Amino acid sequence: MSATAQATRNEITLKGSVATVSEFFRHALSSILYQRGIYAPESFEPVKAYGLTVMAVKDVKLTAYLQAVLGQFSEWLQGGALQKVVLVVTGVASKEVLERWTFDIRTDKGVVAGSAPLPEKAEGQITQEIQAIIRQITASVTFLPLLQDKCTIDLLAYTDKENAVPLDWEESDPRYIANAADVKLRAFSTKVHNVEALVSYKADDDLL
Repeated sequence: MSATAQATRNEITLKGSVATVSEFFRHALSSILYQRGIYAPESFEPVKAYGLTVMAVKDVKLTAYLQAVLGQFSEWLQGGALQKVVLVVTGVASKEVLERWTFDIRTDKGVVAGSAPLPEKAEGQITQEIQAIIRQITASVTFLPLLQDKCTIDLLAYTDKENAVPLDWEESDPRYIANAADVKLRAFSTKVHNVEALVSYKADDDLL
């Protein structure tokens, strides 16, 4: 393969970056829901991704919900409007926010506008960075408190202020956790989009 062809292959297009970030969210969110026991184990199935075996949602209703949300995320990513995604885990009975998984997104607006040259980054390097985050999510059961109550989830999206809110989305408060402890996770970058991850959880009051 010529050097020119190799450089072209490593160029990251806006469309390619959007697909990579959207796929990451699909696997990351599914992994969180499985590892934290928010849905029954039979709602998931093992699949191969990033050189790992990850648990993917197979429940029909949950799959439809995630596909609709991820479709909207992709649209916002394409326009450079998506700034943050937050998965909120709430106790059904207590209505208390127990966990908050935050993914901060920075976008190269020059690439979105078509005014900047396409960046280059090896696909294998991006995969390794994503793999590290997925491994941390898998290991989250070792450092997060056990979710003893039945829980429900909400997905929050933060976008540019001038961005129109779709009719099937509604305004929400940030759903912060009182007495939160934070664990910063790894980050990954396509050079077009940079994603940083953090999980906050309700800390034991006795330890504060």
